[in-house]
Amino acid sequence: MSLAMSIEERELFLSDLHVGLVSIPRAARGPLTVPIWYDYEPGGAPWMITDLDSLKGRCLQKCDRISLCVQTESLPYKYVMVEGTFELGKTNEGQLLSMATRYLGEEQGALYASSPPSEQSVIVTLHPDQWLSTDYGKQTTA
Repeated sequence: MSLAMSIEERELFLSDLHVGLVSIPRAARGPLTVPIWYDYEPGGAPWMITDLDSLKGRCLQKCDRISLCVQTESLPYKYVMVEGTFELGKTNEGQLLSMATRYLGEEQGALYASSPPSEQSVIVTLHPDQWLSTDYGKQTTA
């Protein structure tokens, strides 16, 4: 039996609340792989927020593809990895509030997003063309 998730399963899993790991290529080094908040709606494109002057932002400006991996940390283990091209756009206050509320709740999210995004803040929209997923809950015992 395959442990791979169906398209619907992987999209629903990716839309759940998880902290993702983004991997960004770097010249003459291993990829930068760091935790990141992200958002996703089934059928859409995952997106993240970062600053252009951060290490992530500086690396993003030198590559054309990234990966995002999301996993559970309790049994049964599951993960989804998406890889693809991306685009950078200016972050607006609504996106910042949406992301902060997703991870911090209404009150703390509003407080976190009470200042407008910095001039260096960008939204990173990932356009997946490769998916990899596993759901160990699909294992059966003989």
